[in-house]
Amino acid sequence: MLDFGIRLKELRIKKGLTQEQLSELLGVTKSVVSYYESNKRAPSPEVLVAISHIFHVSADYLLDLDDGNTINIGGLDRKDAEVVRRLVAYMREVQDEAEGKKRFPNKEESDLSE
Repeated sequence: MLDFGIRLKELRIKKGLTQEQLSELLGVTKSVVSYYESNKRAPSPEVLVAISHIFHVSADYLLDLDDGNTINIGGLDRKDAEVVRRLVAYMREVQDEAEGKKRFPNKEESDLSE
């Protein structure tokens, strides 16, 4: 299980940021970022939210409470978010058909169109 510090450092490096650059984005000092990455200090809820926005991940992902298999649609308007939802549903159907599964075995097909 990854801890917050390791996850933060991995995200920072993947995005090509130095500790100094991340500290400027967060409004903290470089040493505070270093403390976060070495688990000597935990961020405040406000800083945790800022980190999640910078790296486009959830706070749950940062805290290793989920595996990151989510799609952040927070920046999309309602219409675009619905397009993404429908695309995901379609992709699941195609995958299920390829695997010979039926997603809702107890429901009639007509019930799904509602």
